[in-house]
Amino acid sequence: MYEILSKKKLNNNVEEMVIRAPYVARRCEPGQFVILRVDDEGERIPLTIAEYDAAQGTVSIIYQVVGFSTRKLSEKKAGESIADFVGPLGRPTQLHAHKRVIGIGGGVGAAPLYPQLRKLNDMGVAVDLILGARNKDLIILEDKFRAFCKNIYITTDDGSYGTKGLVTDKLKELVEAGNRYDEVIAIGPVIMMKFVSLLTRKYNLKTSVSLNPVMIDGTGMCGGCRVTVGGETKFACVDGPDFDGHLVDYDELMRRQGMYKTEEAHACKIGLKG
Repeated sequence: MYEILSKKKLNNNVEEMVIRAPYVARRCEPGQFVILRVDDEGERIPLTIAEYDAAQGTVSIIYQVVGFSTRKLSEKKAGESIADFVGPLGRPTQLHAHKRVIGIGGGVGAAPLYPQLRKLNDMGVAVDLILGARNKDLIILEDKFRAFCKNIYITTDDGSYGTKGLVTDKLKELVEAGNRYDEVIAIGPVIMMKFVSLLTRKYNLKTSVSLNPVMIDGTGMCGGCRVTVGGETKFACVDGPDFDGHLVDYDELMRRQGMYKTEEAHACKIGLKG
């Protein structure tokens, strides 16, 4: 059993938990993820590692409460435990000692972006950041990013915070104003990563994306995370989750994501009491 040391709400639907998991914490690298089960009868949930402390033996996870299993996880309190917490899984992000990098986080994509940008800063890289969301309430981790990012730009669809518009609008503005970046790291909804990659291709600007939104079992066995990258079939959970954003077949990926919308909306009551 893995003890929940602390828990807090980041907004109405997103929460952060700190889990005592010394074995996992000692081996974590940015870009990796864990698989957990809330209880012995629970399903396996892959979640990105948001923060880790090897000395304290702790791992932080950030999750959006969207379905049965994440609701069960949300019902847990500090001092209680979860059944399984396996990791780290996936390939660590390949971070390069560039002069200047800009990260782009869409919604909960800010969570896996955070450890990558923090490590880049530790490597001496100047880091800028664009955070985007539908509205102000959905912006997360801004204070943590401000501890090391040189410049932070906020965009919201409704204009309730920062600049009204999309992350791609802000990126285009920055690049065309003469800001020079060696790499873009974009993590968020697949549609966001697609349009960031289309834009950066025009500027011949190296772009990394994380395909963590397509995880299911996290080991490559189910095939649910199958993606086409550079014309080759890859499995996001074992070959990634990070890939060259200019090589991902986003249209195929989005079609596959939409195949089971009807089934995903079904509220399964098997095993529920009452």
